Amino acid sequence: MDNFLRPIYQEHASDSNTLGVLVMEKTKPTSPITDNFDVILLIIINEANQSWHVKHYEFAEKTAALHVVTENLLMKWIDTSGYRRAVEWIIYGRVIFDRNEYISNLKDQLRDFPYDKRDLRKVIEFGKLVKSYSEAKELYESNEYKDANSKILYSLHYLARLAVIEKGYYPEVTVWRQVKQIDLEVYKLYEEFIESTEEMEKRIQLMLIAMDFVIKSRARVSVKHLLDTMQSKDTPWVYGELKALPQVASYTLDLTAIISYMVEKNIIEIVKEETKGYGVYHRMYVVNNDAPF
Repeated sequence: MDNFLRPIYQEHASDSNTLGVLVMEKTKPTSPITDNFDVILLIIINEANQSWHVKHYEFAEKTAALHVVTENLLMKWIDTSGYRRAVEWIIYGRVIFDRNEYISNLKDQLRDFPYDKRDLRKVIEFGKLVKSYSEAKELYESNEYKDANSKILYSLHYLARLAVIEKGYYPEVTVWRQVKQIDLEVYKLYEEFIESTEEMEKRIQLMLIAMDFVIKSRARVSVKHLLDTMQSKDTPWVYGELKALPQVASYTLDLTAIISYMVEKNIIEIVKEETKGYGVYHRMYVVNNDAPF
């Protein structure tokens, strides 16, 4: 296979703009990690007019996909889970070109998973979790059990990814395999839900109760990134001011859901400020450091 691919990657390796080249080969008949291609070629470059482009190849009854991505976009994927497969290609891929040990250092970084990046990923997943959980609860209360069932599965998936991040690992495509090894509490929730013999209504009701406890117990540590950001000043935050911060850009679409949940659990407090309208107040937010959890 290398004989066919070598001319392709050698062309890039000879370019001073190329930082590294990895190969990820298909090992099973069905391979989500390679998008079912026989091989993935990941080429990381310093900069380009097009931050990511992809080409597909066919040779000797084999298929290959070439991904050329800039360093800036790749780091954004890593930090925000923008494209999880790329992270797995770096972790498990075979290095065939490495300028100044760039990929070697990147692999070390992924193994270490620095705490600041971990905190960002946790709040991103937590935002998706509370949003999905709230939707599941609303659908259940509206007797829309099939839709509520689907939302709970989504919620469990976000919870699984959060559990993996808490343990210091990047979530993979096969996240439940990871969870089974490192967080049996979360894995048992998933197992009980999909294997339950209860009627759907009862199964959803029980899972909503169980998940409420699990989410609440993880809330403060999961949103540490947001709470630290809010505590960077002593005065309360107007929502628009908080939303506009570059630090929260990665989870701004779920920011309202996160704040609403944290207000409900008394981790964030509401501060009212009078406006010119009689009986109308600006709603502002501040961290409650005295919250019990």
